[in-house]
Amino acid sequence: MTTLDSALDTVMQLPVEQQEMLVEIVRKRHIERRREAIAKDAQESIAAFHAGKLQPQPVETIIKELQQSLEDPDEE
Repeated sequence: MTTLDSALDTVMQLPVEQQEMLVEIVRKRHIERRREAIAKDAQESIAAFHAGKLQPQPVETIIKELQQSLEDPDEE
């Protein structure tokens, strides 16, 4: 198994241009993974709503819950 330190040592042996390309590739792949996760969550939420597992809520309630989750992110 590759450790972070050994991966960094390997990357540092690359020419600067290739290091920059690698950083860009990793950044783009990270963004794509995040998009896929968000899309999956959205699909699951829509399916749960259509199945009647979620009910519409007033926007004020949703905003209040979002604000609370930002203030206390560990309580989820």
